[in-house]
Amino acid sequence: MEKNPVAPTDKAKTERRPGFPYIEADRGRINLKVGPEKKPYALTDADFSLWQDSENGWGMRLKAQPLRTDFNLSDTGLVRVNGSWQRAATLRETPLDFTMQWDGAQLGQASKLVSGSDRGWRGTLTVTGKFQGTPSSLTISTAASIEDFRRYDIPGGTALTLGARCDALYSSTDHSLSSVSCDAPVKGGLLSVSGWAAPFSSSPEYDITVNAHDVPAQSLVALARRAKKNLPDDLIADGKLNASVTLRRHPAQMEWSGGGALENLRLTSATTTTDLTVGDVPLEIATGESKAPERQRRHDSSLHVEPVRLEVGAINIPLGRPSPVVARGWISREGYSFSLAGDTQLQKLLQAARTLGLPAAHPAAEGAAKVDLQIAGQWSGFAGTRAVGKAQLRAVRAEIRGVNSPVEITSADIQLEPERARIENLSSSVAGTVWHGSMSLPRGCKDAQSCPIRFALRADQLSTDTLSQLLDPNPRQRPWYRFLGKTQPAPSYLGMVNARGTLAVGHLSIRRLAASHVAAEVELKDRQLKISDLRGEVLGGKHSGEWFADFSVRPPVYRGSGTFDHVALAQLAKIMQDDWVSGVGDGAYKITFSGMTSAEMSDSAEATLSIDAHDTTLAHISFPDSSDPLLAHRLQAQFVLKEKVLQIIDGRLEAAGNIYQLSGTASQGQTLDVKLLRSGNHGFLIHGTLKEPHMVPAVSSETQASLKP
Repeated sequence: MEKNPVAPTDKAKTERRPGFPYIEADRGRINLKVGPEKKPYALTDADFSLWQDSENGWGMRLKAQPLRTDFNLSDTGLVRVNGSWQRAATLRETPLDFTMQWDGAQLGQASKLVSGSDRGWRGTLTVTGKFQGTPSSLTISTAASIEDFRRYDIPGGTALTLGARCDALYSSTDHSLSSVSCDAPVKGGLLSVSGWAAPFSSSPEYDITVNAHDVPAQSLVALARRAKKNLPDDLIADGKLNASVTLRRHPAQMEWSGGGALENLRLTSATTTTDLTVGDVPLEIATGESKAPERQRRHDSSLHVEPVRLEVGAINIPLGRPSPVVARGWISREGYSFSLAGDTQLQKLLQAARTLGLPAAHPAAEGAAKVDLQIAGQWSGFAGTRAVGKAQLRAVRAEIRGVNSPVEITSADIQLEPERARIENLSSSVAGTVWHGSMSLPRGCKDAQSCPIRFALRADQLSTDTLSQLLDPNPRQRPWYRFLGKTQPAPSYLGMVNARGTLAVGHLSIRRLAASHVAAEVELKDRQLKISDLRGEVLGGKHSGEWFADFSVRPPVYRGSGTFDHVALAQLAKIMQDDWVSGVGDGAYKITFSGMTSAEMSDSAEATLSIDAHDTTLAHISFPDSSDPLLAHRLQAQFVLKEKVLQIIDGRLEAAGNIYQLSGTASQGQTLDVKLLRSGNHGFLIHGTLKEPHMVPAVSSETQASLKP
């Protein structure tokens, strides 16, 4: 069959051959197929033009938005392609001259377009390329930049621009890239890549050298600040990175080698009040087994140690003690792991942790600590850094918001686990009260309320008067229990905490009431305090009960109940500073009250008290015909307190060989109106006050009738 060649699109009028048509399309769609398989990649809103430039040359233009049919993508930018090609005997020898530009793409959408998932990075991507030559020997020149590069969850801050240029020679004969040369200038320094690669062959190979020459450490910090959360905005790094790494892969083996150092590193931050002179940080590409200490290798079992990684250190970090803390670790494409061991000042350790963006508390604390920590994390999903290991605290002085005296920690052993921090062998003192015991604190909680603290604490002695001074500098105007209320200008830590555990006190003083061997289960949650299984020795006997306080309402509400056995009533009288009673008694009580002051509590109190006392002496009461104090062999009664009046009901008193029914009232001013009656309404009436009572014979109804005129 005879073939008639066509003329160029812009043919002369005298040309008899038909001209190659000018092909143009707008708002079109171009789908990608490889063989019979249709791929999810496509170009949409495509403006496309194709024409014949000359007798043996063609040209084309394309502007379109790339997309994937299996995802809903929007900000993928625009692709522009301009190019021409010449006729040749074979495709491999076809002369090509193409330029390409992809701009306006959001980095997260671009990564999802290419890899199928949003990698979590943000910024505006621009890529340009120029391709000249033939497929068998094609010169490629590219440039790429990312404006406002950052992690998706790190907003604001100074915009960071990343950029690099690369040149290479591509050969379709062996699908290789040779004479690879990439440069990325970095503020007086340079990152460069050179070598060759065959990434498109069935068995990829490469021989690449990466060099860093005088790269400023501050530029690395700027990149880290946009890639890692919690780094201080004012972090300044002095020093330079010089390193050379060679990456080789051949069919038989893979070999990575090289290293370098981050020289004369110094980190400063006014925000964290940190000034760390680290010195040189050795860097080395390592393969095979990790050189890390055994303790770190045990920890790294949860994080796969890749055969090729960058090992860092050892680094000597001065943290306020005569000997520096030694740090070393490794970084791989999967994650990182570092160990930290040595003596440190606690405050400097926490400052350094915050400077490096590690999660750390902000206590006003000072003292010494011996640490053996492992800090590790994974890159995928931007997983948070975790620190595990142990620390020994010695002579630590800390301040806690809401507590008006520093906490002095003589010693404590801390074990950091992935989910909890365990404090063992705690020995501390607050305002002269010495505490011992253990605590377990959850880690990774959003706030103090969401995860409970567990504790087991004991104190040799504790006074509520001391506690009052500890929790408020002016207890006359605001009592000690206000630390859990809502009226403080700045809520205290104790007012927000969620804690549960056991509390034991050798000697407890509640104003003039003393108790010993006190133990209880204590729970503090949502500003509600529950004290259960409250046991102790009080007034020479034993007490068991439970108490509840609700500080989430105004005024606070209190409830208590319990029993007591064999208490010495004489000790109770001594507390009242009046030896009006003696004997031994058993009983039970229930009480509720509310208020912010002692007067409010007294006015609102309602209570019931059941008592069974033996050999009771009432020192101020005597029968009318005797001067001796009233001796009750047994006294049983129930007392009800309501509206500041104490009512005696169901009372029974055995005295002088008689059994009397006991009833009556006592007002808040201790005014008595009490009856001691036996059969036939014979007995006595008691009036006056508790300190000066008056007993008179009761007049029976028959006697009253006979006395009437």
